[in-house]
Amino acid sequence: MKTEEKIIVGISIGDLNGIGSEIVLKIFEDNRMLDFFTPVIFASIKTMAFVKNHFKLNINLNGINNTNEILHGKVNILNCWKENVVINFGQEDNKIGEYAVKSLEIATKSLKEKTIDVLVTAPINKSNIQSKNFKFPGHTDYLAQELEGESLMFMVTNKLRVGLLTDHVAVKDISSHISSELITKKIETVYNSLKTDFRISKPKIAVLGINPHTGDNGVIGDEDDTVMRPTLKKIKETGKLVYGPYAADSFFGSDNYKSFDAIIASYHDQGLIPFKTLSFGQGVNFTAGLNRVRTSPDHGTAYEIAGKGKADTSSFKEALFTAVSIFNNRKEFEELNKNPLAISKRKRFEGRKFEPKKK
Repeated sequence: MKTEEKIIVGISIGDLNGIGSEIVLKIFEDNRMLDFFTPVIFASIKTMAFVKNHFKLNINLNGINNTNEILHGKVNILNCWKENVVINFGQEDNKIGEYAVKSLEIATKSLKEKTIDVLVTAPINKSNIQSKNFKFPGHTDYLAQELEGESLMFMVTNKLRVGLLTDHVAVKDISSHISSELITKKIETVYNSLKTDFRISKPKIAVLGINPHTGDNGVIGDEDDTVMRPTLKKIKETGKLVYGPYAADSFFGSDNYKSFDAIIASYHDQGLIPFKTLSFGQGVNFTAGLNRVRTSPDHGTAYEIAGKGKADTSSFKEALFTAVSIFNNRKEFEELNKNPLAISKRKRFEGRKFEPKKK
């Protein structure tokens, strides 16, 4: 169990043939990162030593066999396997997928047992992780099963937050998945996350339409008129500042998004294309609504540059500090609920950005 106040950040290693292991270790070449939290990488000391040597990284690694051995001020590597792993950067490999799943499962177990405080996941390949025992489209679906709460894919930066009504759903099935109940549930999750995780007292939320031009009065589908608008009207009657549906094609280009604390898109590409266009390299994928904090970078395995030392650590660094920030915000929110009189004395966390101090 933990013996110090410093936050322990668990890191699942993802696809070892991708850029994940490079960015994970490269970040900690700057040992000032250890002033903010204590990292625990779920892999093996042998595997990480190979990665370190391949990229000629100047970093000291501390191998451990269980979380009781975690040392603060060190880059801890929790041994999830003993055998040598054959890494072929840039290649899709089902065996490598098995190690990605093993890392994720052990890290998630530690998260549930609270021997780590938050989880940051390196990119996986959704194809090579599939097996008889692991049939999930990705991290979010797996964590939704393992942790308590209503999960929601929430893409965030300091200035832009985009949530999804549906995430890994085929385009042909989107409209059949969207119901009044789903809309209500997802808006509630975003609303609560904005208040608890981002310390926004009165969130203002925009919702994008399901169909082009929100259906054009039924000419291009009637779901916006029969499902979306009546549901948003009921939610607004409860006092929540929820607006829409907005036509998605002009919403971001007109800078309308800047007027809201969060935007909820109806489906994956409707939300993630503008998000990544506006913030690629700085964005973070946060799984909102769960009882534990999990974040990840906004990119994938990037096989095309894996092993070449060209990977950009920016998004993964943002994922690390976002996880720390959300953990702190939740902790403070709980403390304020226990002691409402302390509200006037609280520190403001909105827009707070954690960065290593420059020397």
